[in-house]
Amino acid sequence: MDCRRCGTPLERPGDYCLVCDTANCDAVVVAFERDRAELTMLDGEEIVGKTTLTTVPEDDPETETVELRNFAGRVADDIRRKRPETVFAAGNRAVLRETRAQLHHEFYRVAADDPVERVLERRGERSLEVVETPPREKLGGSHSTLIGGRNGRQAIGVVADHPHVKKIVPGPIDAGGMGSQTGLRAKVTRADDNGNVRLLLRDGSSVQENRIVTTAMDRESGEFVRDDLNEALTEAELRDE
Repeated sequence: MDCRRCGTPLERPGDYCLVCDTANCDAVVVAFERDRAELTMLDGEEIVGKTTLTTVPEDDPETETVELRNFAGRVADDIRRKRPETVFAAGNRAVLRETRAQLHHEFYRVAADDPVERVLERRGERSLEVVETPPREKLGGSHSTLIGGRNGRQAIGVVADHPHVKKIVPGPIDAGGMGSQTGLRAKVTRADDNGNVRLLLRDGSSVQENRIVTTAMDRESGEFVRDDLNEALTEAELRDE
């Protein structure tokens, strides 16, 4: 692939051109498997290139940790070469999580069945506003108590950290539910017509429904935010299936 501006040959598809200081893609979609990662570079709604990176997973737990970190590092390095505005990812959570930890780009999860097609569908719609408010300042409302102690605060923090969440309004606590020995579990409900969702926290016999105000403009775009939030809760091992 050559640079779209000056024609300089690029070492890899979608690389940032250092000759004329030009980006040749604005997004990277990564489909992770444990032994491979397929990167698809997008410029608007056009696919400009693909790259596949592979690894051989180790059987020994100690060497596997190093191998996983190194594989994620190779994926992260390839993404940095592109200097994209956004990174979308799907697939194996262990590799995804380690790669994201090594990057400072905007990073969004998408459906694993056909992540490139999912991203292209979303890019054709009006983009959701990104909220710059710090996560700790998104919590408000008349009820300040959260159930679940540290895990409850962690679940709220996961939700508050999402760039399309504007505000979290904790609800009253209902202690009349059935008891559970699984500890705190969290789940984001289906979006309403305005694109807002609710975070259900369950801890033993207590249940708390927290209102989540998002930047989504309708139910469909709100469902994108819900999927992201539930994926994040799953990664934090707090998700209530």
